[in-house]
Amino acid sequence: TNKVTNMSGMFSGCRALKEINLSSFYTSQVTNMSRIFCDCLLLSEINLLLFNTEKVTQMSSMFRNCSSLEEINLTSFKTDKVTNMAEMFENCSSLKEINLLPFNTSQVTNMHSMFKDCKSLIQLKISSFNTNQVLDMSCMFFNCSSLKEINLSSFNTSQVIDMSNMFFGCSSLKELDLSLINTHQLTNASCMFLGCSLLKKLNLSSFDTNQVIDISYMFQNCSVLKEIKTDNLKLLNKLKEDKEKISCITF
Repeated sequence: TNKVTNMSGMFSGCRALKEINLSSFYTSQVTNMSRIFCDCLLLSEINLLLFNTEKVTQMSSMFRNCSSLEEINLTSFKTDKVTNMAEMFENCSSLKEINLLPFNTSQVTNMHSMFKDCKSLIQLKISSFNTNQVLDMSCMFFNCSSLKEINLSSFNTSQVIDMSNMFFGCSSLKELDLSLINTHQLTNASCMFLGCSLLKKLNLSSFDTNQVIDISYMFQNCSVLKEIKTDNLKLLNKLKEDKEKISCITF
């Protein structure tokens, strides 16, 4: 595979495949790995330590629907040139931990549904993420129902226009620090926290909704949400509409 540049969809739809031996693969020229393992439903492990990803720009849907995958080691991945990570781990529903600390995401523009439906995910290491170029974070953590915390301290969201459904169904989250989130370009925040049923407080003091068109169902089914820090009138009105029993709103 010395001269191969495109591996997009290479094993996509191999639904009965339980193991893959990639030890002879040379991937130094590959630029596209989107959907390479997509829909490998029975694949429980993949050894990617010898994968050279230095020239790869496309990783969208790379492991999408690898629902039997129980662990994954991506510490050798070089992602300096990657621009698209949309749906990369979508429905990896057996994964309990994903460590992406070595990832360089400085060129990524699309993180849509990146961890969507990772229902067993307990630990997600993304504190090193550079999101300066990201435009789309919609559904990013959608239905990560076992995740108890998300560290967004490194996130620069100044270019993001879509955060709809971003934390939809994160029913184990008890708190979320969004105090540094920049929403100056944001146009869609619909269903952003819908179904965060254990979320007790939110700091939305930095939220700018001047460009936002849609905030429908933003706080729907946040049944124990008691404290929201904001002085944004548009958000306050939405809070009253979505949830009438908020006992404490801090200005």
